[in-house]
Amino acid sequence: MATVGGTQILVSYTTLLFAALFAYILAPQVEAVRPGLGPLRYVAGAAFAVLLYLAVLLHEISHALVARRFGTVVPSITLHFLGGMTAVQGEARSPRQEFWVAVVGPLTSLAVGGVAWVAYQQADGGLVGLFLFGLAAGNLLIGVLNLVPGLPLDGGRVFKAGVWAVSGSALRGVVAAAWAGRATAVLLLCWPLLGELLLDVRPGLTDYLIAFLLAAFIWTTAGAELGQARLRSRFPVLVAHELARRTLSVPEDLPLAEAVRRAQEARAGGIVTVTGAGEPVGVVNEAALRATPEERRPWVPVSSVARSLGPGLRLPVALRGEDLVAALNRAPAREYLLVEADGSVYGVLALADVDRAVRGAGGAT
Repeated sequence: MATVGGTQILVSYTTLLFAALFAYILAPQVEAVRPGLGPLRYVAGAAFAVLLYLAVLLHEISHALVARRFGTVVPSITLHFLGGMTAVQGEARSPRQEFWVAVVGPLTSLAVGGVAWVAYQQADGGLVGLFLFGLAAGNLLIGVLNLVPGLPLDGGRVFKAGVWAVSGSALRGVVAAAWAGRATAVLLLCWPLLGELLLDVRPGLTDYLIAFLLAAFIWTTAGAELGQARLRSRFPVLVAHELARRTLSVPEDLPLAEAVRRAQEARAGGIVTVTGAGEPVGVVNEAALRATPEERRPWVPVSSVARSLGPGLRLPVALRGEDLVAALNRAPAREYLLVEADGSVYGVLALADVDRAVRGAGGAT
């Protein structure tokens, strides 16, 4: 929908479903305070849904602003059926950063809810009063629910920051907050029944549907965060120069069979094609090499199975950990050329070797 300070504002099509559902649910109340609107009562309900989403956007923008104050890149904010999501690049570098980026969102919603409640007290009722009451109730509910200490809710990130600060381990913080999130999902799933038992409020089909959607979203997202955290915990073992394959440089027009023979003789695991001046221009793709029948290899140049060294395929040999993974994600490929600070060739990094290193680290832990 827009770009603000380098952050894209995205709106999922599921928000249209929410607006339609809200228009239907709110229509009787609109009719009660403003009789005679006819079909326009549904338009009023949809307009309130837009107003509520603008408040959610303000909640997410507060996350983005604080994250950027800590030097974090925020590529996008997405509004969807169940609220919003602020995408940030990389992980928080300290419990303090995690805490402040997380807690500012619920505080913003509570502030908006408080202001809307004060304005509602001054309103004379009618449609404006209904909107102000709904905006106050909605934002106060969003603020309180987001302080529940379970991922992926903001309160879960606050809880993660606390466990991280006490234990010194970000992974332990994620594990604790993710399991708290799963416990929250179970409670949400049971909430309609608990409401009937404790409050004597008979739940309807809509109550069960909303409880199921929220519980499913929280359970699956908490599990995904847990899996990603465990994967990131293995990244420190990734050191580019340790994973590099010995490399053979050959002319682009050299027959493939001769290039393979020289590589085997030199016990090289990677082949780089170079110009007549010795400038690297490509890296042989192992899958393409294997797919070329041996009887054809004497008649085709090695460049026919090499990928050109486009942007992002030349990586500094000093890369390691999350910086290395980020570089691989920016330019997906099977092989990369590792270069020294002066631009000279160090070796070839194969994605298969990176995957094996990550899996090996997981088995070791």
